[in-house]
Amino acid sequence: LQDEETRKDYDYMLDHPEEYYRHYYHYYSRRLAPKVDVRIVILVTVCAISVFQFFSWWSSYNEAINYLATVPKYRIQAAEIARQQGLLNKTKEKGKNRRSKEEIREEEEEIIKDIIKNKIDIKGGYQKPKIHDILLFQILLAPFYLCKYIAWYCWWIYCFTIKGQEYGVEEKLYIIRRYMKMSQSQFDSLEDHQKETFLERQLWIRENYEVYKREQEEELKKKMAMDPRWKRYRRWMKNEGPGRLTFIDD
Repeated sequence: LQDEETRKDYDYMLDHPEEYYRHYYHYYSRRLAPKVDVRIVILVTVCAISVFQFFSWWSSYNEAINYLATVPKYRIQAAEIARQQGLLNKTKEKGKNRRSKEEIREEEEEIIKDIIKNKIDIKGGYQKPKIHDILLFQILLAPFYLCKYIAWYCWWIYCFTIKGQEYGVEEKLYIIRRYMKMSQSQFDSLEDHQKETFLERQLWIRENYEVYKREQEEELKKKMAMDPRWKRYRRWMKNEGPGRLTFIDD
């Protein structure tokens, strides 16, 4: 009876002993109520998800670096930069500091990977993880992002709707990205020449984008029609079909 609410229930029971089931309900509702603060549970859950998210991104980023280190185009460029900087020459020291071929190979591999990390800007789902992109910081920074978006939206309405200014390159690409329903990271992962093609075709204009979209759909249909696997699938669907359930009387 140390709790104020419990004492009130106890006093009410003494005054109304006939409400038998009500007393049992209050007793078990307090007895079985969770003792842990829900806010702490939510905070721990968000932190756990954020930690998993961060290390998962690091794993994907390292996988991308390891893959690029095997691509001849990037590997040759990285090796050439390492030679110009004199990094590969240090791995072939003689005398007392001489090391085994395996150690030299591992060190050269690390040097090439470090150069690829510094020289190549990986975008999209395999980009280098940033601490402010994890869930915990996104929640904490949500008010800031909301205010920033409201200010940007007001600026957009004032400049391009009220004053009628012409779109800049960034604004045109933003409209194109919205038409394509792509996230910022997905759009950033596109090659520069693709974005230049978007601008040359003036895809920020809705009519031009609709024409471009139909062309892409037609091109995709042609590729699928020429794909041997798709031809086999269509032939199988025509001859065999996906299979049917039949009920045959014995």
